[in-house]
Amino acid sequence: MPISIDDVMELFCHLSQKKGMKAAVKHSGRGALLAGATAFIGGLVGGPPGIAVGGAFGGLLGAWMTTGQFKPVPQILLELPPAEQQKLYNEALVILRHLDWTDIAQLTAFVMGNASLQQKLTAVLINYLSKELRADIQYGE
Repeated sequence: MPISIDDVMELFCHLSQKKGMKAAVKHSGRGALLAGATAFIGGLVGGPPGIAVGGAFGGLLGAWMTTGQFKPVPQILLELPPAEQQKLYNEALVILRHLDWTDIAQLTAFVMGNASLQQKLTAVLINYLSKELRADIQYGE
């Protein structure tokens, strides 16, 4: 049976929910912009020492702001744009295309009952979150 992107996203949501996965997506660009802006303002106000103080303050503030809040992985997956869902789908399809199933419930039950498939799909998901979204991953409730 052909597998849809929505089915794969639902499967990943179920799998990540069962494992208690949460992720925090880093926003390093925003932090760098803040650090640069405070260094610039510090330079305008205090000259060369102001640049140092502004840069240090902005760097600390930027680091604090970009740590991100952990959100459940299913929420992150459902908020992905279609192009990003397609990337994740393509990686999962390599594992799932040879399976025989009739609906998403049967596929989910089959995957959840097979530790090897769970491990492979979890690795795909972790790899995607880490490499594509540069997210930190946390397990447990």
